[in-house]
Amino acid sequence: MHEKIKRYKKEIDGFTTEIAEEVDQFRIRFLSKKGLIPSLFADFKSVPPEQRREMGRILNELKGSAQKKLNELRESIESNKVSEKKAIDLTLPTDFSSLGTRHPISIVGNEIIEIFSRIGFTVSEGPEIEDDWHNFSALNFPEEHPARDMQDTFFIEKDPDVSLRTHTSSVQIRVMEETKPPMRALFPGRVFRNEAISARAHCIFHQVEGLYVDKNVSFADLKQTLLYFAKEMFGEETGIRLRPSYFPFTEPSAEMDISCNICGGKGCNICKYTGWVEILGCGMVDPNVFENCDIDSKKQTGFAFGMGVERIAMLKYQVNDIRLYFENDVRFLKQFRSAL
Repeated sequence: MHEKIKRYKKEIDGFTTEIAEEVDQFRIRFLSKKGLIPSLFADFKSVPPEQRREMGRILNELKGSAQKKLNELRESIESNKVSEKKAIDLTLPTDFSSLGTRHPISIVGNEIIEIFSRIGFTVSEGPEIEDDWHNFSALNFPEEHPARDMQDTFFIEKDPDVSLRTHTSSVQIRVMEETKPPMRALFPGRVFRNEAISARAHCIFHQVEGLYVDKNVSFADLKQTLLYFAKEMFGEETGIRLRPSYFPFTEPSAEMDISCNICGGKGCNICKYTGWVEILGCGMVDPNVFENCDIDSKKQTGFAFGMGVERIAMLKYQVNDIRLYFENDVRFLKQFRSAL
């Protein structure tokens, strides 16, 4: 043991480095739980009783030397770091690298949420991977119903069906299952549909849906809510029109158009020379949907609406190709810094 102590003492005293990783290796070699010095203490019990006092003193001195060396090495490295910082030449030119910006989809999505929050809507979110009940059945899509063909789905599992959600309406079901009326909520998020990618369509896009449930909610309430949104988003001069449509989860249902904010309603290629641009679908919640969520449809009524954020952003910023939002081209994205 005496020979080991002498050898270790010599190695410790002669060790020097300015590299942090090597200092840590020194600590592990000599002072860690499985290091050389703790192993000597573990062998201390085999030392004859008459030698233990002297041997204990030597071992403690060895440990103290190793700890002192470790502290000196660490202080030296930290001192060098401080010196390097002080050596920075403050007269060098500033780095004028351009700052980043929010994505236009995030900007518009946040604006939609902010507009509806002013009239009492709160935000709820849910999973992007959904079961058949929340994505279809509870929303009045019976099995083999033709309405299911309206949405091409990315299935993950079959029997039972598990898929990427095709709309954020699935979150509406989750909220109605867990919350009793009255409720007024928004449901933003990504959705997925198996569609060919083109200038006007993508297999991934973003939605913001809304739901209001209470006693005596009417279609007039829905119309005034959406008129308020259109004017706040696109300008006070914006008009709306509602056209009859069909959705399995609302009855009656409608598509909402706004007066084209590019041509002012006079007609252009964006509005196909009609003066109107479709931006969302809406309607009164079907009683079957209420019953699926254990809400009494005889006492409660409500409306729902849903819009694609990309469509709103295309109109707001007059972008004619949806694919630009997904290409991460800095030349395109940097144009939206002023919209922060």
